Amino acid sequence: MSGKWHEVARLRFAGDRFHGHALDLTAITELSQFQAIVAETAKALWRAANPERERLPPHFGERTRLCLREIQAGSAVTPLEVWIEDPEQPEFWEQEPREVVEAIDLAYKVFSSAEREQPLPEALPKELVPEYARLGKSLGPKEDVELRLAGKRRPARITQASREHLSRFVEGPHTTTTEVTGHVLQADVRQRRFKVWKDEDTSVSAAFTEDQEDLVTTALKEHRAVRVRVRGRADISSKGTPIRFTDVECIEILPSDGTLFDASAPAIEDEIARIWADVPDSEWKKLPTDLSDNLDHHLYGTPE
Repeated sequence: MSGKWHEVARLRFAGDRFHGHALDLTAITELSQFQAIVAETAKALWRAANPERERLPPHFGERTRLCLREIQAGSAVTPLEVWIEDPEQPEFWEQEPREVVEAIDLAYKVFSSAEREQPLPEALPKELVPEYARLGKSLGPKEDVELRLAGKRRPARITQASREHLSRFVEGPHTTTTEVTGHVLQADVRQRRFKVWKDEDTSVSAAFTEDQEDLVTTALKEHRAVRVRVRGRADISSKGTPIRFTDVECIEILPSDGTLFDASAPAIEDEIARIWADVPDSEWKKLPTDLSDNLDHHLYGTPE
């Protein structure tokens, strides 16, 4: 497998525990948390830029996977790298892993804002704030983590004070009116409950009434072709994501193009049969007997 390692960021751990460029094993959790931040931020940015697409691109997770190959001096400096494989067509090779670069750049802005006790960047999804606030959890009073990026004159520092500032933006669990669009992949008619899957990993449960049963079962049966849009009161997690609907106001079925689907509309085969019945027999008899075999000839005059 040919390719190259590409450095995207450096984390510098400062404090007595890290003298002699030794990385205390309890700090490994900080590296793991930074990986989670980068991965989830990359997903959120991609989905914001591609609202019409439901699935992440193939190998997206691999392109956002950070690796540590050495620990350098300067307290403990950890260069974080990603592996970029050589493509079959080098002229189309992205020299930088764009998804990771954009995610880490936003992370740098978030931690810089928290260090200065400023408002967080608008591009940061609210549901990701708890992930950011967890970084630095193992740090002591005189310890910090610096996020260093190439081209940035100063690092963004993660300290106990900056974590406290970030925690002020973490919303607690609450209930509010919201709207969720996704696929129905599970439904229990007896219990009158179903789940709306927003993506491969996230689902929201809801109850339905007897009047809504046809909509839910249709969405389940046609889940490959249609989605549902559910609106109502829902419990929201501390990460800002809906967990379950407590009161469903309406359920709508949407085809893949996003227009409203009318479940009460007649089936297409019924419409064709109705149109067929309205044509007099005398008109049907005027059609050539070889119409299906020589359609282009009768329509456009091409040779039989």
